[in-house]
Amino acid sequence: MPSARSYAIIDELDKLYRASVASLRAALGRYIDHGERPDDAARAAGAFCYPEMRLRYGGGVARAHSPRAYGRLTAPGDYAIDVTQPALFRDYLAEQIDLLVEDYGAEIEIGRGRKEIPYPYVLDAGHNLDLTGTAAAEIARLFPATELAQIGDEVADGFWMGVDQPRPLALFDAQRTDFSLARLRHYTGTPPSHIQNYILFTNYHRYVDEFVRWGAAQLSDDGPYRTLSCAGGLELHGAGADPDEAITDSAWRRHQMPAYHLIGPDRSGITLVNIGVGPSNAKTITDHLAVMRPEAWLMIGHCGGLRPSQRIGDYVLAHAYLRDDHVLDDVLPPEIPIPPIAEVQQALYAGAEAVSGQSVEELKARLRTGTVVTTDDRNWELRYTRSALRFNQSRAVAIDMESATLAAQGYRFRVPYGTLLCVSDKPIHGEIKLPGQANRFYERAIAEHLKIGIAAIDALRATGERLHSRKLRAFNEPPFR
Repeated sequence: MPSARSYAIIDELDKLYRASVASLRAALGRYIDHGERPDDAARAAGAFCYPEMRLRYGGGVARAHSPRAYGRLTAPGDYAIDVTQPALFRDYLAEQIDLLVEDYGAEIEIGRGRKEIPYPYVLDAGHNLDLTGTAAAEIARLFPATELAQIGDEVADGFWMGVDQPRPLALFDAQRTDFSLARLRHYTGTPPSHIQNYILFTNYHRYVDEFVRWGAAQLSDDGPYRTLSCAGGLELHGAGADPDEAITDSAWRRHQMPAYHLIGPDRSGITLVNIGVGPSNAKTITDHLAVMRPEAWLMIGHCGGLRPSQRIGDYVLAHAYLRDDHVLDDVLPPEIPIPPIAEVQQALYAGAEAVSGQSVEELKARLRTGTVVTTDDRNWELRYTRSALRFNQSRAVAIDMESATLAAQGYRFRVPYGTLLCVSDKPIHGEIKLPGQANRFYERAIAEHLKIGIAAIDALRATGERLHSRKLRAFNEPPFR
């Protein structure tokens, strides 16, 4: 539990943020209603600016040696980050502050920053301002607007080269975070505030139906889970909630990657996102989910089995990836290894053992560990003769279109990751996914597979700070997790 001192700092940040939002909204209203342009002097004084948190570290020895992968200061000097929606990140920010103040004696200051809030980020979904046509273009000329040149992942990717500037306190600044918060609502059909710290990804909608049924059964009037938030705005509350209300609701179809959130206290619940098929979707959604600083994300989806000994319904626990997805090659070259996270691997295996009820030997015959190929070609089978050598050299046991991308994004953004796939077909061995066979497979396999992912999350939740492996830290890592 963070200290009252740190919560007071976040509350002051939030006060500054809300004041800037109110000033910007009021100025927008005056311009729309009366043609009054924003006051240049007020803008120069920071009326529309994000609040900023600044930290000073004198370079003293840490009061306690800690093996944790975050909350560390390795160089004396000034650090800073501008912050959006401090109330949304209240617990996270307060925890990071406590670690740095208690272990390093860091001094914290807050004030108005220098970056202005782009006007689209202060407009509520139900705002009544007419921003169509030339009005929108004129507003963008007179008010702070989104400029892509100011939004990027240079810190996360190790490209930040600030000269005579404070070091970054965190991977993502306010504009990058606001950009992603807006995209998350658009893609998932749910409020970003509903996203939980533990995230499951799947590539088949039937997992959604099973998750909704399971999630509705967890709801109670006095327990930890009281709300199941569904894509499209539907929410189920309390004991006796009807899962079919969400399963039959069609509002999710308006969203590219619908999300479902079993909301727990302090964001300790589970989010399931149906990312569909392909590495582009996998990269897109994790680009944005990363700003929420989740504790972990796991892929539970289907794959093609590549070994003749595998059977339909067997599991593959990825411990390495052959990255033929290509969507990250410019920022994370494919020769960079993506290491397995031991705590996640152990949690997934233990979950499979517990949920299946099988002995170690029985499970060993059904669960393979090995390399997963992630391809960007949905019809990879048509050029198998060109791919066979790479598959063989990598000792690959399965192929899909998302897992390596999700793992690489976890590595890139310091979010613990893991993959447990279920073999749904074996194209190179003549077992293709025909409709009747597929339906029987889905009915038998999905419930168990989903429960393994949930059991793994339960184990990870109990792991604490050890979950955040030091193998994800860069040389010049920002102090905040």
